[in-house]
Amino acid sequence: MMRFPQAAAFGFLIAMALGSCGAPSRPVATSQAPQREEQVAVSIAIPPPAPRPTANVPRRLQANIEQLARNFDGRMGIAVRAVDEGWTVEAGGRQRLPQQSVSKLWVAITLLDLRDQGRARLDDPITVRQEDLTLFHQPIAYLVKGAGFQTTVGGLLTRALTQSDNTANDRLLTYVGGPEAVRRMIAAKRLGDIRFGPGERQLQAGTAGLVWQPAYAIGNGFQIARSRLSAEARTAALDRYVADPPDGAAPLAIADALARLARGELLSETSTRILLDTMAASRTGHARLRAALPAGWSLAHKTGTGQDLGVRNAGFNDVGLLTAPDGRRYALAVMIGDTRRPIRERQQLIQAAAAAVADYSTSAPGAGFTLAN
Repeated sequence: MMRFPQAAAFGFLIAMALGSCGAPSRPVATSQAPQREEQVAVSIAIPPPAPRPTANVPRRLQANIEQLARNFDGRMGIAVRAVDEGWTVEAGGRQRLPQQSVSKLWVAITLLDLRDQGRARLDDPITVRQEDLTLFHQPIAYLVKGAGFQTTVGGLLTRALTQSDNTANDRLLTYVGGPEAVRRMIAAKRLGDIRFGPGERQLQAGTAGLVWQPAYAIGNGFQIARSRLSAEARTAALDRYVADPPDGAAPLAIADALARLARGELLSETSTRILLDTMAASRTGHARLRAALPAGWSLAHKTGTGQDLGVRNAGFNDVGLLTAPDGRRYALAVMIGDTRRPIRERQQLIQAAAAAVADYSTSAPGAGFTLAN
């Protein structure tokens, strides 16, 4: 059974990835920079171990999760999948809720799946230009000057997952073949009720009631255009988004996908390690899942945060793989799709779900015994 180290091993894993085999068929070229001679390293997919089923779903954990859902004022869902034991607990976990930046996970898996096929390399050079800029959180924008910012595919992957950089993610999305390529991956791997939207610019513009224009990426262009809309237009647009989010996904489907990722069912061993170690190095959401985990636990996760309209928020999420000190692993997705509750209460809901999982693991039979590799 695979165990994944934390960020200390990340540099070693990236080094392994950079030497992976190439093939003539790749995503669209992204730079005129000369290609370096490649060294060959082989990633071998290890057959995943079957999850060990338990006789019963943990009733106390199910009751705790249901109580959290009942007590929260808003549309939300929680799903927990025990990676090694096989049970599932959920409350509201089958409804389709806005993912926002959680959807960056599917771009990352699409990229690493192409890597496993020999059709992409993490050291492929790539340029980010002014026309690639998106909106909201995009730290990379400060580096894009003149002819653009020169980086690598692996560099964009790190920025997209650890900083939730929207431009880095959308540039990766172009590299892997666009939204349709991600949707094909989701279907091919049978990830279930997970949608992938049109990309950050169109998604956020539509959510606000706008049609994307390149000028929105410059300065506060998007915020200024949005502020000129009437309250009625903004509300109608947000209502449409929440009712049928183009980036919607069921928390249960996300938790199951994370469990399958952890078991090595979606990617090769090396690509799985790269992805989970990158997620473990995430700098976002310190007051969400991470804030509730006891000492000795580890977390590989991805947050997502949607737009506000007054006190209303559409999309406040954290999903990830929680690993106990004894090696037990739990895939947890907490998604708040529509609420008027303040941000502190949203954070507390996510923390409470993580705390409930940790409490279960501590008190479950066999707790404290390290799982065999």
